[in-house]
Amino acid sequence: MTNAPGMSVDRIDAPASTSRLDDQPDAARLGNPSFVWRFGQERRLAMIERYVSLEERRALDLGCGVGEYVRAFARQGADSVGLDVDPPRLAEARQRSADGGWSRTEFLAGAGEALPFPDRSLDVVVLNEVIEHVDDDRATLREVARVLTDDGRCVLFAPNRLYPFETHGVYLRGRYVFGNIPLVNWLPRALRDRLVPHARVYGHGDWAKLIAGGELEIVDQGYVFAGYDNIAARWPRIARVVRGVSYWAEGNVLGRFGLSHLVILRRRPDLARASWVPA
Repeated sequence: MTNAPGMSVDRIDAPASTSRLDDQPDAARLGNPSFVWRFGQERRLAMIERYVSLEERRALDLGCGVGEYVRAFARQGADSVGLDVDPPRLAEARQRSADGGWSRTEFLAGAGEALPFPDRSLDVVVLNEVIEHVDDDRATLREVARVLTDDGRCVLFAPNRLYPFETHGVYLRGRYVFGNIPLVNWLPRALRDRLVPHARVYGHGDWAKLIAGGELEIVDQGYVFAGYDNIAARWPRIARVVRGVSYWAEGNVLGRFGLSHLVILRRRPDLARASWVPA
């Protein structure tokens, strides 16, 4: 994961610029990683495994933070790798894995636009609320296509433009305000991106634009609501109701207002077949 530009996905081919982001706090530049494993993380892990088995697979968490998902993948039987650009987070990830005795985990420094892996060497690539922070989302997906095996899958969670709250915080008069800010993502794109220059947001049709002309295709596409773990910790009965309604909505048109997109990608089968034809 690399620093986030203020680039709109309506202008996917526009050059990225990080000059405005150099002095931003880590919560803005890099997003907040999962520091603990709770219901929300377990639910997303189950969603990943709905589309691809992790057992005996080589799995990458791109933008791994402190490695909670990396260790979860190892727990499911994967040879699990985490990649991140932030040295302190990588150091903590390695320490947590060492303390827990996780031998099938590995942590590397690197960016999504230049993955340090050979062609077709990974069975699973997960980007969990990461692609909105990379310098170049199109280039990152090209790299994902390069490293995926022919039967591999990329599982991607990313911010939804129709969700009523902006979860990355905003900049107001040059001051960063962290929190869930209502209705920001419903503003015209140019205004929204001025308030949130540090993280993209995506509409339903943006994924097809991002992979157009490349080696990936969409296998499935849907929406995911939050885990509501903070609510559950204080008001468990309310959390049960909120979860029930939200997860019911994921299966119908109301899912369009979910917290995040869930997009499943694979290498195009025609390219996979062509790759084995002798020159």
